[in-house]
Amino acid sequence: MKSLLKFITCGSVDDGKSTLIGHMLYEAKLLFADQERALELDSRLGSRGGKIDYSLLLDGLLAEREQGITIDVAYRYFTTDHRSFIVADTPGHEEYTRNMAVGASFADLAVILVDATKGVITQTKRHTRICALMGIKHLVLAVNKMDLVHFEQKIFDDIKEEFSKTSAEFHFQSIEVIPVSATEGDNITKKSQHTPWYEGLALLSYLENVDVLETNDTKHFMMPIQRVCRPDHTFRGFQGQIEAGSIAVGDELTTLPSREKAKVKRILVTDQDRNSAYAGQPVTIQLDREVDVSRGCVFTKDTQIQEADRFTATILWMDDSVLTPGKNYLVKVGTKVLPGTVTAITHKIDINTGNTVPADHIVKNEVAKCEFSLSDDIVFDSFEQYKSIGGFILIDRVTNMTSACGVIDQAHQSPDSVVRLDTEVTRDVRAQQKGQNPLTLWFTGSAADNLTLAKEVEKRLVSTGYHTMLLENGQGESPRRLAEVAKVLNDAGLIALVSNDSPADSDRETAREIIGKEFREIEVDTSKNSIEEAASEVVKRVMNYLINS
Repeated sequence: MKSLLKFITCGSVDDGKSTLIGHMLYEAKLLFADQERALELDSRLGSRGGKIDYSLLLDGLLAEREQGITIDVAYRYFTTDHRSFIVADTPGHEEYTRNMAVGASFADLAVILVDATKGVITQTKRHTRICALMGIKHLVLAVNKMDLVHFEQKIFDDIKEEFSKTSAEFHFQSIEVIPVSATEGDNITKKSQHTPWYEGLALLSYLENVDVLETNDTKHFMMPIQRVCRPDHTFRGFQGQIEAGSIAVGDELTTLPSREKAKVKRILVTDQDRNSAYAGQPVTIQLDREVDVSRGCVFTKDTQIQEADRFTATILWMDDSVLTPGKNYLVKVGTKVLPGTVTAITHKIDINTGNTVPADHIVKNEVAKCEFSLSDDIVFDSFEQYKSIGGFILIDRVTNMTSACGVIDQAHQSPDSVVRLDTEVTRDVRAQQKGQNPLTLWFTGSAADNLTLAKEVEKRLVSTGYHTMLLENGQGESPRRLAEVAKVLNDAGLIALVSNDSPADSDRETAREIIGKEFREIEVDTSKNSIEEAASEVVKRVMNYLINS
């Protein structure tokens, strides 16, 4: 079976990406007769004075042909005697950087084109950085339009040296630099006589032979769950694509984030039973016992995979709107989607120099490092180890458009992961010191009203001599995390007042389980009483409890 190479072409506007791939397909006789004939007819009305315009093979949109630029990603599938290929011809214009990032997300290798008359420019550096961000490890720098500089070796060498400096920080596994002419065909499918000083392979020959396979021998089994399949009461299977490692009937799996363990009872590939399966295969797995698994969970044999609800990440911002801290989005990691908030912008990265620049906002096409807070724990690992759960996208909650893509750099410790030491200063000692019994008042209802009431109740309790602390979920805090913090405050002997507008019964039950007997729910309904009347009633009930307990 022939190996498959997935690659993209990228570069600035009019660097010749579509022409390069079109010429490659034409010269390698990889077109059907009707495609070849249509290309020749269309070229009569093209921009090359009747000569074949190879870019027309990939630029299919009317707007692309009118403007002579690539707008959307064009995918082409072809096969030679040595290898099968999927190529994504991506746009070069800065306006369509998001489309280039989409193409890069699937590729094993990138062919970056540089105009020999212009050299390495800002867009070259931006695309190189995006390729690195998307996990591409192999590059080809195609120095195009060598015919316009009379195939001068010095010009080629200068561009090669400059690109070497640009790409040094990214640690690509391989970089091949090839002088080409996309319009004339030099070094596209066969070596050119115009470059006797170039000792490497022609582009197609190099692509047929380059080794991009990753070694999965050291990777443990990992599969994000896409769907729970339950056709009837006798069968419950978990479906997804194996992202790493292999699995066999009888193996013990760990379910994340619940960390329940179960053994594999049955493996189905399509509708056929298999004794084992490996990375890249879509499978249905049946376990030997019932476990709590839903879409977004992860099966693994490696319990070192991380879980966190706060992390730092490097992102490419792709939205027309400006990103500022405090904005809420849907965060998709693997098959899991959770509400999340951008809590801080650490810095942005200068495309030309790679230096960090302080920033309080990000605009379209900028790369930055940001901090995120999610509504619950997400299962993830390093992007180097597992791409599918190391990268993520941000989705606008109103338009449902993808606003950014990124990779997770580092997890942050959450309040519930902090270890509290056992000491002689116990919870009872702290409460006795303050002369009160700890309590959590959990305010629900309209966000504005319950916060106003919580503030009024706190003010009255403090004026009476009680020690309090007010919490709210204004920064996207999850009810679970608020409950954990409230419990810590109770352990310190304080009365915690929590303003939370979550209407879900499950959230309140979770908070009740975490906090325990100190939990008191206060439902706010200002249609029946004013804030002052409600505050008086709550304080009266609280003080009765504190006095009598």
